[in-house]
Amino acid sequence: MNEASGTADVGALKEQVAAEVDRRAGVLIDVAHQIHEHPELCYEERFAHDILAGLLETEHFEVERHAYGIDTAFVARAGRSGGPTIAVLCEYDALPGIGHACGHNIIASAGVGAGIAAASVAEQLGGRVLVLGTPAEEGGGGKELLIRRGALDGVDAAMMVHPAGADLVRMDVIAIHQLKVRYHGEAAHAAAFPHKGRNALDAAVLGYINVAALRQHIKPNERVHGIFTHAGDKPNIVPSFAAAEWYVRSPTLRSLERLKPRVVACLEAGALAAGCEIELEWQDPAYADMIDNRSMLELYAANAALTGRKLADPADAGVPVVGSTDMGNVSYVVPSIHPMIKVAPAHVSIHTPEFAQYTASADGDAAVVDGAKALAMTVVDLWSRPGALAAAKEEFARSVAERGN
Repeated sequence: MNEASGTADVGALKEQVAAEVDRRAGVLIDVAHQIHEHPELCYEERFAHDILAGLLETEHFEVERHAYGIDTAFVARAGRSGGPTIAVLCEYDALPGIGHACGHNIIASAGVGAGIAAASVAEQLGGRVLVLGTPAEEGGGGKELLIRRGALDGVDAAMMVHPAGADLVRMDVIAIHQLKVRYHGEAAHAAAFPHKGRNALDAAVLGYINVAALRQHIKPNERVHGIFTHAGDKPNIVPSFAAAEWYVRSPTLRSLERLKPRVVACLEAGALAAGCEIELEWQDPAYADMIDNRSMLELYAANAALTGRKLADPADAGVPVVGSTDMGNVSYVVPSIHPMIKVAPAHVSIHTPEFAQYTASADGDAAVVDGAKALAMTVVDLWSRPGALAAAKEEFARSVAERGN
């Protein structure tokens, strides 16, 4: 579509894709509820994989199940081969114990709905839409693994929408690297021969205390938090083995690399003081910070307004959502957006049982429909508005270069 075709044509196309979402609203909401009722952990999302891939197959997408050698990943394509390719990403893994308390059931259903709606105008606009099923966002790094295996090759831009307690243009995404730590000491009878032991739990506790002291001297937007995963077997046996898991977060990948050695020093000092050996294993992949593409976000915000949602910046709204996601890794490869859509009151935090209830509520259902519409209309903009995709790519190139400096 060229400049002469005018905004009215774009508006008509947006009405068309919105109508396509409305026509399937019942199906999309049902899918979101079914995934909510069958929570699956990272790389175990077989129910979600099958129901989403099956829905796309009924919509005549070219679907590849178990894509890129990952059992619970899928890719579905529609539209004109060789045209500008926009990827809509779906997440669908749950959290241990609290199910879909991050709302990935909504992400998945809204993403599929957006892809189906965009496909209805893809041939007309000469575009190609790719719906990418990305497992294991909650710690497994599924998107990074897909990137390494070529899932984003030929993709021009990527997008998804994430549930929250407010309608926001973005989330404060910070980089993260996960660390597993194992301590090895020497067992002994804790009453009869304690002097013969080397207490691995002491090593872990001292490391924990050291990190607690470190927190006073790191940046306000950095985070270090951990748990003990093994702390001994019986109180009367000096623990010969202990283990812990740590999350180390910082605003960018570059600043993360400066923080990691400081955390390691704290943990190693604990082991040294207790006379124990320590093993440190960084869990790849690291999650990158998010490079929010402002050009695309402006389009998305305008489209969200058409659904009745007014998006705010987290800083202005007073509802900061800080976290980490492998969508950050995607944003270093192609122009990307990760806006937030309201499904719960602002005081209800994600990753809580209360939030999980909202992700299968009437507000969650509305987010499925509105999110699908806003995403699909943004795809229409990128295909039909002269210069929109080019502007997004130009901004992306500048932003990536700036993060590397």
